[in-house]
Amino acid sequence: MSTRYKIKISYDGTNYSGWQVQPHHRTVQGELERLLAEMTSQKHVRVESSGRTDTGVHARAQIAHFDLNQPLSDPKYFQRGLNAQLDRDIRVLTFDKISSDFHARFSAVGKEYRYFIYNGLIVPPTKRLYRLQEGRPLDVDRMRAAAALLAGEHDFAPFAANRKVPIKDTVRTIHSFYVRKHGSDVTLEVQGNGFLYKMVRGLAGFLIEVGRGRLEPESVVDILDSGIRTAVVPTARPHGLFLWKVFY
Repeated sequence: MSTRYKIKISYDGTNYSGWQVQPHHRTVQGELERLLAEMTSQKHVRVESSGRTDTGVHARAQIAHFDLNQPLSDPKYFQRGLNAQLDRDIRVLTFDKISSDFHARFSAVGKEYRYFIYNGLIVPPTKRLYRLQEGRPLDVDRMRAAAALLAGEHDFAPFAANRKVPIKDTVRTIHSFYVRKHGSDVTLEVQGNGFLYKMVRGLAGFLIEVGRGRLEPESVVDILDSGIRTAVVPTARPHGLFLWKVFY
């Protein structure tokens, strides 16, 4: 009888080819699975997350679970040992025994992502890996108007990237979408019941175009009605994106 554990992970995605294990590439899942197998002498430990993050995307609070054949006598001590062996750009923040019916992905009821933009000509070095630089002025009020129109239940296929695999349902609900400005930092905060492949980066790319005056806020309506992704919606670069929180 295996024992299930739930962990909260924070990581800087700069040096990783995303979350998911890939042959000949360094990934967050791959690093965790390798160390868990070594530390438990279990042939393979499968770590299931709330969702995949792409190359260069960061996570403040990714949630994952895994099963161990033998229960740990002291999970907190094991957590410290795991962090000691992980590179410093990955940290396991919490480590808890959980019911076997918990699933990091399928038990989740929503997520929050944040996309960070530096709206200025000179990006501070401490922010260069975690902000998309946009040197041209952004009209935040226009961006807020467009974000308000994106809230609610819609078919978000026009904002998602094509993974070349069939998707049965592209309807999602955005519960809230805020655009906040503090100095040169512009932050997009979006909560929803789920997100399609690269959807948040599509939303961010669209709002930047609106902020630059290249698209009108009301163009949201026609884009959603079209049902297809076109070049009108650019995909923002990954390094400004953070998986912020997962809701259960």
